[in-house]
Amino acid sequence: MAAEIHSRPQSSRPVLLSKVEGHQDVVSAALLIPKEDGVITASEDRTIRVWLKRDSGQYWPSIYHTMSSPCSAMAYHHESRRIFVGQDNGAIMEFHISEDFNKMNFVKTYPAHQNRVSAITFCLGSEWVISTGHDKCVSWMCTRSGTMLGRHYFTSWASCLQYDHETRHAFVGDYSGQITLLKLEQNTCSVITTLKGHEGSITSLWWDPVQRLLFSGASDHSIIMWDIGGRKGRTLLLQGHHDKVQAICYIQLTRQLVSCSADGGIAVWNMDISREEAPQWLESDSCQKCEQPFFWNIKQMWDTKTLGLRQHHCRKCGQAVCGKCSTKRSSYPIMGFEFQVRVCDSCFESIKDEDRTSLATFHEGKHNISHMSMDISRGLMVTCGSDRIVKIWDMTPVVGCSLATGFSSR
Repeated sequence: MAAEIHSRPQSSRPVLLSKVEGHQDVVSAALLIPKEDGVITASEDRTIRVWLKRDSGQYWPSIYHTMSSPCSAMAYHHESRRIFVGQDNGAIMEFHISEDFNKMNFVKTYPAHQNRVSAITFCLGSEWVISTGHDKCVSWMCTRSGTMLGRHYFTSWASCLQYDHETRHAFVGDYSGQITLLKLEQNTCSVITTLKGHEGSITSLWWDPVQRLLFSGASDHSIIMWDIGGRKGRTLLLQGHHDKVQAICYIQLTRQLVSCSADGGIAVWNMDISREEAPQWLESDSCQKCEQPFFWNIKQMWDTKTLGLRQHHCRKCGQAVCGKCSTKRSSYPIMGFEFQVRVCDSCFESIKDEDRTSLATFHEGKHNISHMSMDISRGLMVTCGSDRIVKIWDMTPVVGCSLATGFSSR
C-alpha cells in the first residue's frame, strides 16, 4: 500500500516515535501539548490523563482524573491551559491545568446536551464553548457565566464541528451525510447553507480559514474539499481509503491534506496542484454511447425488440453508459480517484500513463484510527482508537522539509 507524490519525491514514511498504553477502553481523543513532550487523552474508561515524556523516553501519566461518565470529546486551549471534556451523559466539564502539568483543577460543568457530546471547540475571544451532540443539536454556552446562549437542532445526530473564530460561522456535519453552515449570534443563529455530496455520515471536518476551504471525511470512504471562499460551489472528491475517513488535517503551508481511516490507513494528499472536479452523473434512458435502452426504458425495448441493459456511469465524463461501453477500469488521481474506477472505453483511451501517477502517499498506521491530531509546527501527529493505544508519529518525512523552514523550532 505505497505510492509517491512525484512533484515532491518521497521515499519515507511516518516514523512511530512512541506508543502510549494503559487505557481500559476506547481512547476518544488525544491531543499533543504544544511546546511540550506531552499528550492529553480522553477515554471511554472515564479518565482524563496528561502524559509527560520521562528521561527514559517513556510517557507516564502526570495527571489521572476519573470522570462520572465516559469521555467522548475534548478541546484544549494551550495559552490559557483550559480543557473542556465532553461526556456520554451530555455534560461538558472545564478544568484548568497547572503550569507544570502535574495538577488539574475543576472549573465548572456546562449542561450542554441531553445525550453524548460528539465535538467541542472553545473560542477565547467571545468566551464561548461550542459543541455538538447525539441529541441532534449544536449548542453554544458562555464560559464566564456557564449559561446556555443558544441551540440549533438538526434532523440527525450532529457528529462533528468546525468553527471560524473571526466570522462566527460554524460547520456542523451530521449522520445523514449533510453539512450545515451556521452563523452564530449571541442568542440566536441563522442557517447560511447546507452542503450535500457524501453518501454516508460525516465523520470529520477541517476548516482552513486562510484559504477558506472546508474538508469533510465520511463513512462512504471519501473526502470532499468544498471551496467556501471561492463562492463558486467548487468541490473536489478524494477517494483513496478503504474504510470510513475518521480524521483529517490540512497543512496550509505545504498544501497537503493528512487523512486517517478506521482501517489504520494514513494518506497524505498533494493539494498543491490543479485538480479536476469530478463530473455530475448524467441521467439517460439509454446508453449515451451505443444508445441501447436501459432496463426501465420499456418503450424503446418494445420498439427495438431488445432487452434492457443496466445503467453505469463513467467517473471521468459522467455519462450514463452500459457495461459493454465501459469495460475498462483506471485510476485518475487528478480527479481524486486513487483507486481504479469505471470509465467508458473512449475516456480510457484518453487517459495517458502519466495521468495515472498517484498524487498521494499511503501509509499503514497499524491500528484503528478514530481520532487524529497534529502539531504542525513540529511535524508531529498523534492517533488513537478502539484498540486503546495512542501512537505518536513524526510526519516530517512525508509532509516535506518546508515545515522546518516555514515554522520556528520549538
